[in-house]
Amino acid sequence: MSIGIDPLVDFACKKLLGSPEHPAITLHFLNAVLDGAPKITEVEILNPIIEKEFDEDKYSILDVRAKDQLGHRFNIEIQRTKPTALRERLTYYVATQLVEQIGTGSDYADLRPSIGICILDAILFRHIPDLHLDFRLMNAKHRLALTDHLQIHLLELPKYSPPSHNEAVTHPIEQWCYFFQQADELTAEEIIRRLPDPAFSEATGVLEMISRDPDQRRLYEERLKFERDVRANLDFARQEARQEGLQEGLQEGRQQGRQQGRQEGLEVGKREERIRTIKMLREIAGIASPSNENLSNLSLDELALIEQDIQQRLRKRGLQ
Repeated sequence: MSIGIDPLVDFACKKLLGSPEHPAITLHFLNAVLDGAPKITEVEILNPIIEKEFDEDKYSILDVRAKDQLGHRFNIEIQRTKPTALRERLTYYVATQLVEQIGTGSDYADLRPSIGICILDAILFRHIPDLHLDFRLMNAKHRLALTDHLQIHLLELPKYSPPSHNEAVTHPIEQWCYFFQQADELTAEEIIRRLPDPAFSEATGVLEMISRDPDQRRLYEERLKFERDVRANLDFARQEARQEGLQEGLQEGRQQGRQQGRQEGLEVGKREERIRTIKMLREIAGIASPSNENLSNLSLDELALIEQDIQQRLRKRGLQ
Protein backbone atom coordinates (compact mmCIF):
# COMPACT_ATOMS: atom_id res chain seq x y z
CA MET A 1 0.00 0.00 0.00
CA SER A 2 1.35 3.46 -0.92
CA ILE A 3 2.37 5.87 1.83
CA GLY A 4 -0.15 8.49 0.65
CA ILE A 5 1.74 11.51 2.02
CA ASP A 6 2.78 14.10 -0.55
CA PRO A 7 6.23 15.51 0.36
CA LEU A 8 5.38 18.65 -1.63
CA VAL A 9 2.77 19.67 0.95
CA ASP A 10 4.75 22.25 2.89
CA PHE A 11 3.96 20.71 6.29
CA ALA A 12 5.49 17.39 5.16
CA CYS A 13 8.37 19.14 3.40
CA LYS A 14 9.34 20.98 6.56
CA LYS A 15 9.12 17.78 8.61
CA LEU A 16 11.58 16.28 6.13
CA LEU A 17 14.05 19.13 5.65
CA GLY A 18 13.52 21.27 8.75
CA SER A 19 13.56 18.80 11.62
CA PRO A 20 16.47 18.82 14.12
CA GLU A 21 15.75 15.11 14.65
CA HIS A 22 16.62 14.27 11.05
CA PRO A 23 19.72 16.30 10.06
CA ALA A 24 20.93 13.57 7.67
CA ILE A 25 17.99 14.28 5.35
CA THR A 26 18.71 18.03 5.30
CA LEU A 27 22.44 17.41 4.78
CA HIS A 28 21.80 15.13 1.80
CA PHE A 29 19.41 17.65 0.21
CA LEU A 30 21.76 20.63 0.67
CA ASN A 31 24.78 18.74 -0.67
CA ALA A 32 22.71 17.58 -3.66
CA VAL A 33 21.70 21.16 -4.51
CA LEU A 34 25.15 22.67 -3.90
CA ASP A 35 26.94 19.68 -5.48
CA GLY A 36 29.13 19.31 -2.39
CA ALA A 37 31.03 22.58 -2.95
CA PRO A 38 31.88 22.89 -0.14
CA LYS A 39 30.59 19.67 1.42
CA ILE A 40 28.23 20.33 4.30
CA THR A 41 28.87 18.10 7.32
CA GLU A 42 26.79 19.81 9.99
CA VAL A 43 23.49 21.67 9.87
CA GLU A 44 21.53 23.61 12.47
CA ILE A 45 17.81 24.23 11.91
CA LEU A 46 17.15 27.83 12.92
CA ASN A 47 13.34 27.67 12.85
CA PRO A 48 12.19 24.14 13.76
CA ILE A 49 8.50 23.50 13.31
CA ILE A 50 6.44 24.10 16.46
CA GLU A 51 3.27 22.11 16.01
CA LYS A 52 1.32 23.94 18.71
CA GLU A 53 1.86 27.25 16.94
CA PHE A 54 1.09 25.68 13.58
CA ASP A 55 -2.11 24.17 14.95
CA GLU A 56 -3.29 27.62 16.00
CA ASP A 57 -2.20 29.39 12.81
CA LYS A 58 -2.83 27.50 9.59
CA TYR A 59 -1.39 30.38 7.57
CA SER A 60 2.16 29.94 8.89
CA ILE A 61 4.88 30.13 6.26
CA LEU A 62 6.59 26.76 6.50
CA ASP A 63 9.99 27.53 5.01
CA VAL A 64 13.18 26.05 6.45
CA ARG A 65 15.98 28.25 7.74
CA ALA A 66 19.30 26.58 8.50
CA LYS A 67 23.03 27.19 9.07
CA ASP A 68 25.94 24.87 8.26
CA GLN A 69 29.33 24.37 9.93
CA LEU A 70 30.84 27.25 7.92
CA GLY A 71 28.10 29.70 8.90
CA HIS A 72 26.39 29.62 5.50
CA ARG A 73 22.71 30.55 5.84
CA PHE A 74 19.99 28.68 3.97
CA ASN A 75 16.34 29.40 3.28
CA ILE A 76 14.45 26.46 1.74
CA GLU A 77 10.87 26.84 0.55
CA ILE A 78 8.36 24.85 -1.46
CA GLN A 79 6.04 26.48 -4.01
CA ARG A 80 3.22 24.50 -5.63
CA THR A 81 2.37 27.35 -8.04
CA LYS A 82 4.08 30.46 -9.38
CA PRO A 83 3.15 33.25 -6.95
CA THR A 84 3.22 36.87 -8.01
CA ALA A 85 6.73 38.36 -8.16
CA LEU A 86 8.41 35.07 -7.22
CA ARG A 87 11.82 36.20 -8.51
CA GLU A 88 11.71 39.43 -6.50
CA ARG A 89 10.49 37.56 -3.43
CA LEU A 90 13.33 35.03 -3.56
CA THR A 91 15.81 37.87 -3.97
CA TYR A 92 14.33 39.70 -0.99
CA TYR A 93 14.55 36.63 1.26
CA VAL A 94 18.16 35.87 0.41
CA ALA A 95 19.18 39.53 0.75
CA THR A 96 17.40 39.82 4.11
CA GLN A 97 19.16 36.69 5.33
CA LEU A 98 22.50 38.31 4.47
CA VAL A 99 21.68 41.64 6.13
CA GLU A 100 20.51 39.92 9.31
CA GLN A 101 24.07 38.75 9.95
CA ILE A 102 25.26 42.33 10.54
CA GLY A 103 24.98 43.37 14.15
CA THR A 104 26.69 45.74 16.56
CA GLY A 105 30.44 45.43 16.15
CA SER A 106 30.11 43.20 13.07
CA ASP A 107 32.34 43.61 10.05
CA TYR A 108 31.51 43.02 6.39
CA ALA A 109 34.27 40.43 6.26
CA ASP A 110 32.28 38.36 8.77
CA LEU A 111 29.38 37.91 6.35
CA ARG A 112 28.77 34.34 5.25
CA PRO A 113 26.97 33.34 2.04
CA SER A 114 23.19 33.55 2.04
CA ILE A 115 21.60 30.82 -0.08
CA GLY A 116 17.97 30.56 -1.10
CA ILE A 117 16.56 27.27 -2.42
CA CYS A 118 13.10 27.12 -3.98
CA ILE A 119 11.48 23.77 -4.80
CA LEU A 120 9.02 24.85 -7.49
CA ASP A 121 6.27 22.53 -8.72
CA ALA A 122 5.88 24.71 -11.81
CA ILE A 123 8.06 26.05 -14.62
CA LEU A 124 9.41 29.59 -14.52
CA PHE A 125 11.98 29.38 -17.35
CA ARG A 126 10.36 27.38 -20.16
CA HIS A 127 13.13 28.04 -22.68
CA ILE A 128 15.76 26.39 -20.44
CA PRO A 129 15.69 22.56 -20.13
CA ASP A 130 17.77 22.41 -16.91
CA LEU A 131 15.70 21.47 -13.86
CA HIS A 132 18.29 22.98 -11.46
CA LEU A 133 19.18 26.65 -12.02
CA ASP A 134 21.90 28.36 -9.95
CA PHE A 135 21.76 32.19 -9.85
CA ARG A 136 24.60 34.37 -8.53
CA LEU A 137 25.98 37.90 -8.88
CA MET A 138 28.28 38.01 -11.88
CA ASN A 139 29.26 40.06 -14.90
CA ALA A 140 27.03 39.05 -17.79
CA LYS A 141 29.60 39.71 -20.55
CA HIS A 142 32.60 37.90 -19.10
CA ARG A 143 30.80 35.47 -16.74
CA LEU A 144 32.94 36.98 -13.98
CA ALA A 145 31.66 36.20 -10.48
CA LEU A 146 31.46 39.16 -8.11
CA THR A 147 30.60 37.16 -4.99
CA ASP A 148 28.99 33.90 -3.93
CA HIS A 149 27.42 35.58 -0.89
CA LEU A 150 24.04 35.82 -2.65
CA GLN A 151 22.78 32.61 -4.26
CA ILE A 152 19.36 31.45 -5.42
CA HIS A 153 18.85 27.83 -6.45
CA LEU A 154 15.68 26.91 -8.29
CA LEU A 155 14.44 23.34 -8.76
CA GLU A 156 11.71 23.22 -11.42
CA LEU A 157 10.23 19.79 -10.72
CA PRO A 158 8.01 19.42 -13.84
CA LYS A 159 11.15 19.39 -15.99
CA TYR A 160 12.14 16.04 -14.49
CA SER A 161 10.93 12.91 -16.24
CA PRO A 162 11.37 9.80 -14.05
CA PRO A 163 12.78 6.73 -15.78
CA SER A 164 10.20 4.13 -16.74
CA HIS A 165 12.37 1.11 -15.88
CA ASN A 166 12.90 -0.17 -12.36
CA GLU A 167 16.55 0.72 -11.89
CA ALA A 168 17.91 2.91 -9.07
CA VAL A 169 18.05 6.68 -9.52
CA THR A 170 21.63 7.71 -8.75
CA HIS A 171 22.10 11.44 -9.46
CA PRO A 172 21.46 13.35 -6.19
CA ILE A 173 19.32 16.11 -7.73
CA GLU A 174 17.30 13.60 -9.73
CA GLN A 175 16.88 11.48 -6.59
CA TRP A 176 15.20 14.37 -4.82
CA CYS A 177 13.06 15.24 -7.85
CA TYR A 178 11.95 11.61 -8.06
CA PHE A 179 11.19 11.53 -4.33
CA PHE A 180 9.16 14.76 -4.42
CA GLN A 181 7.17 13.64 -7.48
CA GLN A 182 6.60 9.95 -6.73
CA ALA A 183 6.86 9.22 -3.00
CA ASP A 184 3.15 9.61 -2.17
CA GLU A 185 2.16 6.98 -4.76
CA LEU A 186 4.80 4.39 -3.81
CA THR A 187 5.22 1.94 -0.98
CA ALA A 188 8.14 2.32 1.41
CA GLU A 189 9.82 -0.69 -0.21
CA GLU A 190 9.50 0.80 -3.70
CA ILE A 191 11.01 4.12 -2.59
CA ILE A 192 13.99 2.45 -0.92
CA ARG A 193 14.56 0.20 -3.96
CA ARG A 194 14.67 3.17 -6.34
CA LEU A 195 16.50 5.47 -3.91
CA PRO A 196 19.00 3.31 -2.00
CA ASP A 197 20.76 6.17 -0.18
CA PRO A 198 20.14 5.96 3.61
CA ALA A 199 18.84 9.55 3.64
CA PHE A 200 15.79 8.45 1.63
CA SER A 201 15.15 5.50 3.93
CA GLU A 202 15.00 8.03 6.76
CA ALA A 203 12.85 10.40 4.70
CA THR A 204 10.46 7.55 3.93
CA GLY A 205 10.20 6.87 7.65
CA VAL A 206 9.19 10.50 8.24
CA LEU A 207 6.38 10.22 5.69
CA GLU A 208 5.22 6.97 7.29
CA MET A 209 5.22 8.66 10.71
CA ILE A 210 3.01 11.49 9.39
CA SER A 211 0.67 8.90 7.86
CA ARG A 212 0.30 6.81 11.02
CA ASP A 213 0.32 9.44 13.77
CA PRO A 214 -3.24 10.86 14.16
CA ASP A 215 -2.10 14.35 15.20
CA GLN A 216 0.52 14.56 12.45
CA ARG A 217 -1.95 13.28 9.89
CA ARG A 218 -4.54 15.84 10.98
CA LEU A 219 -2.07 18.72 10.63
CA TYR A 220 -0.99 17.40 7.24
CA GLU A 221 -4.60 17.08 6.02
CA GLU A 222 -5.47 20.58 7.25
CA ARG A 223 -2.50 22.05 5.40
CA LEU A 224 -3.34 20.03 2.29
CA LYS A 225 -6.91 21.33 2.41
CA PHE A 226 -5.63 24.89 2.84
CA GLU A 227 -3.38 24.53 -0.21
CA ARG A 228 -6.25 23.11 -2.27
CA ASP A 229 -8.52 25.96 -1.19
CA VAL A 230 -5.89 28.52 -2.17
CA ARG A 231 -5.44 26.90 -5.59
CA ALA A 232 -9.20 26.70 -6.09
CA ASN A 233 -9.59 30.38 -5.25
CA LEU A 234 -6.79 31.27 -7.65
CA ASP A 235 -8.35 29.17 -10.41
CA PHE A 236 -11.75 30.80 -9.79
CA ALA A 237 -10.19 34.27 -9.88
CA ARG A 238 -8.45 33.44 -13.17
CA GLN A 239 -11.70 32.12 -14.67
CA GLU A 240 -13.56 35.23 -13.53
CA ALA A 241 -10.86 37.43 -15.03
CA ARG A 242 -10.99 35.49 -18.32
CA GLN A 243 -14.80 35.73 -18.39
CA GLU A 244 -14.71 39.45 -17.67
CA GLY A 245 -12.09 39.89 -20.37
CA LEU A 246 -14.22 37.91 -22.81
CA GLN A 247 -17.33 39.99 -22.02
CA GLU A 248 -15.33 43.20 -22.38
CA GLY A 249 -13.94 41.92 -25.66
CA LEU A 250 -17.42 41.03 -26.94
CA GLN A 251 -18.79 44.42 -25.91
CA GLU A 252 -15.88 46.19 -27.56
CA GLY A 253 -16.37 44.02 -30.64
CA ARG A 254 -20.05 44.93 -30.80
CA GLN A 255 -19.23 48.62 -30.53
CA GLN A 256 -16.56 48.32 -33.20
CA GLY A 257 -19.00 46.34 -35.34
CA ARG A 258 -21.70 49.00 -35.00
CA GLN A 259 -19.19 51.72 -35.86
CA GLN A 260 -17.90 49.71 -38.79
CA GLY A 261 -21.47 49.02 -39.91
CA ARG A 262 -22.38 52.71 -39.78
CA GLN A 263 -19.24 53.55 -41.74
CA GLU A 264 -19.93 50.88 -44.34
CA GLY A 265 -23.57 52.07 -44.56
CA LEU A 266 -22.43 55.64 -45.23
CA GLU A 267 -20.06 54.45 -47.94
CA VAL A 268 -22.80 52.41 -49.63
CA GLY A 269 -25.14 55.41 -49.51
CA LYS A 270 -22.49 57.68 -51.02
CA ARG A 271 -21.73 55.18 -53.77
CA GLU A 272 -25.38 54.78 -54.72
CA GLU A 273 -25.90 58.55 -54.74
CA ARG A 274 -22.85 59.05 -56.95
CA ILE A 275 -23.97 56.31 -59.37
CA ARG A 276 -27.41 57.97 -59.69
CA THR A 277 -25.71 61.33 -60.33
CA ILE A 278 -23.46 59.83 -63.03
CA LYS A 279 -26.42 58.22 -64.78
CA MET A 280 -28.43 61.47 -64.67
CA LEU A 281 -25.54 63.53 -66.02
CA ARG A 282 -24.99 61.03 -68.84
CA GLU A 283 -28.66 61.31 -69.83
CA ILE A 284 -28.36 65.11 -69.90
CA ALA A 285 -25.17 64.93 -71.95
CA GLY A 286 -26.41 62.09 -74.17
CA ILE A 287 -23.44 59.97 -73.28
CA ALA A 288 -23.87 56.20 -73.51
CA SER A 289 -22.45 54.01 -70.76
CA PRO A 290 -19.60 51.64 -71.79
CA SER A 291 -20.91 48.12 -72.41
CA ASN A 292 -18.41 46.51 -70.03
CA GLU A 293 -18.86 49.03 -67.22
CA ASN A 294 -20.23 48.05 -63.81
CA LEU A 295 -20.40 51.16 -61.67
CA SER A 296 -21.27 49.25 -58.50
CA ASN A 297 -17.83 47.62 -58.55
CA LEU A 298 -15.98 50.95 -58.62
CA SER A 299 -14.64 52.79 -55.60
CA LEU A 300 -15.91 56.20 -54.52
CA ASP A 301 -12.74 57.80 -55.90
CA GLU A 302 -13.19 56.13 -59.29
CA LEU A 303 -16.83 57.20 -59.44
CA ALA A 304 -15.80 60.75 -58.56
CA LEU A 305 -13.40 60.84 -61.53
CA ILE A 306 -16.15 59.69 -63.91
CA GLU A 307 -18.52 62.33 -62.54
CA GLN A 308 -15.88 65.07 -62.92
CA ASP A 309 -15.20 63.99 -66.54
CA ILE A 310 -18.92 64.22 -67.44
CA GLN A 311 -19.26 67.62 -65.76
CA GLN A 312 -16.28 68.95 -67.73
CA ARG A 313 -17.89 67.80 -70.99
CA LEU A 314 -21.15 69.48 -70.02
CA ARG A 315 -19.36 72.75 -69.19
CA LYS A 316 -17.62 72.72 -72.57
CA ARG A 317 -20.98 72.33 -74.27
CA GLY A 318 -22.50 75.04 -72.10
CA LEU A 319 -24.97 72.66 -70.56
CA GLN A 320 -23.85 73.28 -67.00
